Amino acid sequence: MARISGVTIPSDKQVWVALTYVYGIGPKTSESILAAAKVERTIRVKDLTDAEIGRIQEIINEKHTVEGELQR
Repeated sequence: MARISGVTIPSDKQVWVALTYVYGIGPKTSESILAAAKVERTIRVKDLTDAEIGRIQEIINEKHTVEGELQR
């Protein structure tokens, strides 16, 4: 299972859907994150490489407010 911003995202879902499990990321934001990270949107989370997960996490950290920061 992959963890993004402290949230364990489901491994059997497509990555664009799984990112919406993170508070503050909706479908449109998910699409833009994946485009910036150059990750295919329809790939399953379980098939992501560590490098791809790292790129997604970097973009979220740099450009988006999510989870605890947003709820505060």
